[in-house]
Amino acid sequence: MRLTRRSVLAGAAASAVAGCSEPGGTAPAAPGTPVAASSAPPSVNAVNPDATSPDELIFTPGRTVRPAAAPASYGEQLLAVARRYQSPTPDNRAHGTHPGAVVLVAVDGEITVHGATGDAVRYGHGPVELPVARRVPMRPDSVFDLASITKVFTALLVLRQVDAGAVAVDAPVARYLPQFTGGRKGEVTVSMLLAHTSGLPVGLELAKARDRAAVLGTPLLPGAVPGGIMRYSSLGLMVLGQLVEKVAGRPLASLVADELTGPLGLRETGFKPLEWLSAADRETRLVATDARSNRGLLRGVVHDQVADAMGGVAPHAGLFGTAADLAVLGQMLINGGEYNGVRILKEDTVRSMLTNVNAGKQAIDADRPGRTATHGLGVELDQTWFMGKLARPLTFGHTGFTGTSLLVDPARRVTLVLLTNRAHPNWTWGNPDKPRAAVADALAPAL
Repeated sequence: MRLTRRSVLAGAAASAVAGCSEPGGTAPAAPGTPVAASSAPPSVNAVNPDATSPDELIFTPGRTVRPAAAPASYGEQLLAVARRYQSPTPDNRAHGTHPGAVVLVAVDGEITVHGATGDAVRYGHGPVELPVARRVPMRPDSVFDLASITKVFTALLVLRQVDAGAVAVDAPVARYLPQFTGGRKGEVTVSMLLAHTSGLPVGLELAKARDRAAVLGTPLLPGAVPGGIMRYSSLGLMVLGQLVEKVAGRPLASLVADELTGPLGLRETGFKPLEWLSAADRETRLVATDARSNRGLLRGVVHDQVADAMGGVAPHAGLFGTAADLAVLGQMLINGGEYNGVRILKEDTVRSMLTNVNAGKQAIDADRPGRTATHGLGVELDQTWFMGKLARPLTFGHTGFTGTSLLVDPARRVTLVLLTNRAHPNWTWGNPDKPRAAVADALAPAL
């Protein structure tokens, strides 16, 4: 029998989903705004595992991310899958897909798996493979270039303005940014940018990265119909970055810190990590990306060249962070927009965020032939190409070019974070989607 959003199914404690842990509108609610906690104790998993629509999700505010009481039996299996892709196999070419990885699983907030494998730095500029003594081992608290997961943070900022009544998702972008004109761009809505159906090209020319007017002035692709085919577009998020800055009256970095990372307690997520990590942490925790470019070994400097040219702060890429911090982001949405007594989004806004707004549409993505157009407001939905057997109607998340990924099944209250350094030293050496799907496949039977 399918449960409705008003029904409650009391499941077993999260420890029953066994694991291994390693330490490691009205205006939007202001940081610190109290929210009533769930009446259920943290050990009770109130869940509707059969939910297939956002209206059927059961939110229980008050759950926080915390270590599980006992290690999960499947923890080493997940790490073994990630470890397999460190070595050459027929699937990942001669060099392996990534030098190292961090895997984290949280069930109803309880961290049942949090482990690391391989190296955070294995190559020097060239690339030249470093001797073992000079490599930097991966740690559960390693700090990664999150790449396009930054887009989720930008989307959350936009949705906070929706909660404030300052932005309407179905409104034309030109209402807020009059410079966003030309051709059929007047038909492009905020929702289309969040769902990648605007018709904008994938990215911005590097030479124009510092030209804010060029972001807004870029024409739609020839023949593109706003709201038609889904084409993944980083440029669309760049436009949204300018929109939210204008509406909120503050720069992006300040908005991320004041409205998201600060209230959520994400102390190790931010732009420009070389400015906030200690010297010791830079040496032991920063994960490297490219080692072959004319920029030298990239470590603590954003891999995306457009974001780098923008000064390291951009709406589509540039954030650095840890697996534990991303787990908090996932739990906040599982909670229905609340975390640790602070409301980030209204529950109805979270339901809207997790609604497929691209029903009946097609997707074009030469890099990922398995991608479908199924998409929420700022997050991918039900995508087997990186979610594997965890893909379900409400499973959502996002990936990053550097090898990062966040996957959340809100119906079963499960968060899976897989962070790899597949762009180190050369992003062409392997396909990061294969280990993403393989780790998800290994977790699926336990759920």
